[in-house]
Amino acid sequence: MDENRIAKRVAFAVAFLFLGATPGLTRQQTGPSSSPPQSAAPAPVETAPHAATPGVRPRREATPEDDFVGLTYTDEQKAKIDKIRETAKMRADAIKRDEKLNPDQKQAMLDGYRRMEIKEMFGVLTPEQQAEVRKKALARRNALIEEQKQLKEQQQKRQQQKPPLPPQ
Repeated sequence: MDENRIAKRVAFAVAFLFLGATPGLTRQQTGPSSSPPQSAAPAPVETAPHAATPGVRPRREATPEDDFVGLTYTDEQKAKIDKIRETAKMRADAIKRDEKLNPDQKQAMLDGYRRMEIKEMFGVLTPEQQAEVRKKALARRNALIEEQKQLKEQQQKRQQQKPPLPPQ
């Protein structure tokens, strides 16, 4: 019973932070906007040529959850992590069913709950396991940064290779 009250308070605090601290998420547009909305999502990444080949699955981006893969858990850790995941699934299902929230608000809430889930799972780990997860996360971030650098270089090369427009 006490855990339910704490979980409800945490959920309320997260909802307040996401909805109250980010006014852009709570405002409803009543009229047409003069400028297109700016998206925080990264530009689409070109896929490798083999990704469109039938029978070949496109490469999936690494996620923070992947940093926990390969760890050996004790029975107690397994039980705690299962409970954390179950709670997170219940929260996500509640958000998905909530008709008062628009899609951006739902996504913000789901992202926040996902970060909370990862943080809680990280807290269950031993210091050695935490060090391993940190190492995986750092490698994932460095790979993402390197990929972004390569994409930027490719875009710059394309821009330099474009022939100039003929004078009119």
